[in-house]
Amino acid sequence: MVYDHEQIMKAFQIYTKLSMNGIAEKEDCRIFLADDEIRGLVEQFASAVGCTVFTAGDKLYFIPKAQNNFFHVTNETIKKNWLPARADNGDIYLLYIAIIVLFGEFYDSYQTIECTRDFISIGEWLDKLSERLAVIDSMDQEQLKLYEAKYKYNWISVIEKWNSVNDISESSKTQDARTVSRLSFLNTYKNFLIGQDLVREIGNQEIELTEKAKIIIQKYYMEEEYNRGLLSFIYSVENVKTGGE
Repeated sequence: MVYDHEQIMKAFQIYTKLSMNGIAEKEDCRIFLADDEIRGLVEQFASAVGCTVFTAGDKLYFIPKAQNNFFHVTNETIKKNWLPARADNGDIYLLYIAIIVLFGEFYDSYQTIECTRDFISIGEWLDKLSERLAVIDSMDQEQLKLYEAKYKYNWISVIEKWNSVNDISESSKTQDARTVSRLSFLNTYKNFLIGQDLVREIGNQEIELTEKAKIIIQKYYMEEEYNRGLLSFIYSVENVKTGGE
């Protein structure tokens, strides 16, 4: 296929915005959808660097296909910009598990490809995360180490991090000012997700998924190569303990 100079330049301009910001706005999205040649070029540029482009509403989004991709948000960036001071890799592991559980609440533990609810409260998110981690915490340590090796995920670090966090209510008058509560952790994670345009606050300590999040979850998040089998482990661990399938 032969492209004219204007198409090439416009496609490159859109790609540049996407690669720098992860997003392009309404006019670029309109051109991307309206012109097959420009759309094809942008998708080729993205594919060449291991990324994919998709639309949600009137915006274009740009995400990497693998965690080791240059465009992927690194652990160090997350720790520096979103997590508390002195955060370590245990905080990163816990953040990811918290996100998996949050998204799972919208998709019936990943049994559906369409949302089964419109919003969730931070308190309910906290309860569901505590439930899942309590099940994992009750597993035999040697068995848990085997699962760490299998899934290449530091479950023991996650449990230790969670258990070290005081779960006194944020509203408690007796809570020491230096105490970092589990609710504070989730509010930090919520702010990270808002910053990535994955959730939106709707008041009353409740959040909803964005269109960007829904597309990422449906198209990529449920695939084994992206979640490394973590979804199936987290939501089948009770059966694993009892010898079920």
